[in-house]
Amino acid sequence: MFAIVRTGGKQYRVAAGDKIVVEKIAGEAGSTVELSDVLLAGEGAELKDVNGLVVTAEVIAQAKGEKVIVFKKRRRHNYRRRNGHRQRHTILKILSIGGEAPKAKKASKKAEAEAPAAAEA
Repeated sequence: MFAIVRTGGKQYRVAAGDKIVVEKIAGEAGSTVELSDVLLAGEGAELKDVNGLVVTAEVIAQAKGEKVIVFKKRRRHNYRRRNGHRQRHTILKILSIGGEAPKAKKASKKAEAEAPAAAEA
């Protein structure tokens, strides 16, 4: 099964077991992330319904990309500027495609635990 997910303004075609490099996502190495913006999913030539579909991935590492040198120059004005930039990336390993997206939370578990205690008092 494959899916096309959108993260960081880019789209990626993923399958279970793939490793992808995406724009920085918050999370420590070893933690799991859910990519809920699934655009297309299918198996072979058959397309699946993407409503509520979630792609689960594990953060392998937080890394930096190659250095990009920005050089500005204006002729005959003694103006030269050299600047470097390294974009932050997250390396993900796709664990599974499928499952349901988490529903909107009605109330937190702590509030639900306190509600019956308050009703008894």
